[in-house]
Amino acid sequence: PKTDIVFLKVHKSASSTVMNVLFRFGETHNLTFAFPIGGGNQLFYPHHFLARFVKGFSPRSHRRFNILCHHMRFLQPEVQKVVSSSAIYFSILRNPVQLMESSFVYYKGTSAFSRARSLEEFLSQPYHYYNPADSNSHYARNLMTFDFGFNPDGEVSAERVQLMLKAIEASFDLLLISEYFDESMVLLKEMLCWDLDSVVSFPLNIRDSSTKSPLSDTIVEKIKDWNRLDWEIYTHFNRTFWERIDRDIGRERMQREVKALRERQADLARTCLQGMGSVAPKDIKDSSLRPLQHGNAKILGYNLKQGLDKETERMCRRLVTPELQYSSALYKKQFAQKHP
Repeated sequence: PKTDIVFLKVHKSASSTVMNVLFRFGETHNLTFAFPIGGGNQLFYPHHFLARFVKGFSPRSHRRFNILCHHMRFLQPEVQKVVSSSAIYFSILRNPVQLMESSFVYYKGTSAFSRARSLEEFLSQPYHYYNPADSNSHYARNLMTFDFGFNPDGEVSAERVQLMLKAIEASFDLLLISEYFDESMVLLKEMLCWDLDSVVSFPLNIRDSSTKSPLSDTIVEKIKDWNRLDWEIYTHFNRTFWERIDRDIGRERMQREVKALRERQADLARTCLQGMGSVAPKDIKDSSLRPLQHGNAKILGYNLKQGLDKETERMCRRLVTPELQYSSALYKKQFAQKHP
């Protein structure tokens, strides 16, 4: 199994669920994480990543960390200082249309979105609300482009798009697609030589459908237009994603693998969860399992079954622990004061 991993956590793209997979694997195999100095869950985002943001990094020591997965704005030369040269790099993408709709609700408090009553209103005259100079403007336009380290307000010429795609291809071994999450987990499992249980998961940091609204065709086109760079990244890597499946696995075997993954997930849901699925934040009984609520989104969580034996309870709890709580528990464990 591969243990040196860089995951570029792209916002609002099922990346919290991927984080849970990495947290569990890292914890089980006693791996080290590249945590932000002072804890927390962002490596001084939205600044470009620097090695000195990582707790325990020193340019003089040759210490390397196994897993780098907290929110960062990608900058490969700096990333290379904190992980092994053989590390596997991957990230996850999401259709920019759904991504923007999700961001608008989740990041409602940001300067670009706070004054617009609806996404329609924002898109009818985006420059009325959007100012690239604002410190949190990146949430409102080409968010994936920004997370990958590029300029979200750059011109959209064929040449520039090609350079951007080539740069991403040169840096990353695999780009997952959140719309095909199960297929993505199968590809990840293959590339990392992990077993099925390592990539099984329950969806985390997802929002209640009551805050989701269907989008008209006009709005969809406006979103693609406004996020043209993201759209170019997404369509390109969605295509290469399926080419890779055809080349490395084949559709038939992929179907079998996905089926096995879903059956295992259903098994675990029966074992672990009260009521088999996610519940509204107010219905989560154990406050330590309550996810952070942000913007206008209602983020769902889970209730564990009562009376599980210790080992099962531990496994189940890991699967449903929200990102912030899990991250801070691993941080405390990694930096526990060593007593003589």
